[in-house]
Amino acid sequence: MTTDDLTIEFETFQRELRSFLLRMTASVQDAEDIVQDTYIKAHARIKTFRGESSLKTWVFSIASNLAKDLLRSKQRWPENVTDICREEALGNRQFFQEAMQIRETSPQGKFEIKEHVAFCFTCVSKSLPLEQQLALLLKEVYGFTVKEIAQIIDQTDAMVKYYLHVSRNRMIEVFDHRCSLINKQGICHQCTELNGIFNPKQKAQEEVVKLEMARDAENKSKEQLFDLRMKILQELDPFDSGAAELQLHHLEHNRQVMEKHLGENR
Repeated sequence: MTTDDLTIEFETFQRELRSFLLRMTASVQDAEDIVQDTYIKAHARIKTFRGESSLKTWVFSIASNLAKDLLRSKQRWPENVTDICREEALGNRQFFQEAMQIRETSPQGKFEIKEHVAFCFTCVSKSLPLEQQLALLLKEVYGFTVKEIAQIIDQTDAMVKYYLHVSRNRMIEVFDHRCSLINKQGICHQCTELNGIFNPKQKAQEEVVKLEMARDAENKSKEQLFDLRMKILQELDPFDSGAAELQLHHLEHNRQVMEKHLGENR
């Protein structure tokens, strides 16, 4: 494997790597920085690559270690992150002014409920322990095998299976309790509320039923509903969609709110 080979192959999965790092860090700047640092480290270490895994797995291992180094000192977000950030947003006139400007002027300023489902998962998954969050994203969203994840996070296959079991069950439980799209008793209506703000002429319920996850909620098991949520994430690039700029604006707002909230509650 030469450095030229690395450069060519790196390009084939760079977008996946960038979206993975965004979902780990909830920061565009951190994701971009880690992608760059990952390439530099991979370039410097290419002679140590023995082909015992795919180059993609090897590179994701470097990136995951960099993300862990960044995130290890940070507190996990609470499961009710969307409630906390919603309250802050309601009192933040500048946030809504910026969001409406994006909505009116940007080609990536649409509000789509499926995009917000993915956005919500990014925020709530940051309530998981770091290794569980890594394993869950790598398996459920980016399609790595248990063996590959074990190589990426330097754990045994058995430990990876444990992380996947507990993280998947925890996220199923959280969304079953919170998400009003899949449970009529769910306490979070943010998707439909935001649709009403950004698409005042568009009926929220009509948009909701376009989602298989919401349309068939009563006929699916909790596990199947979680799989449908993961399907939404798999199909979306958070940097490249009709709603990307608006959702990234929301995500940056939440990141800043969480930094302040966690700092005040230490």
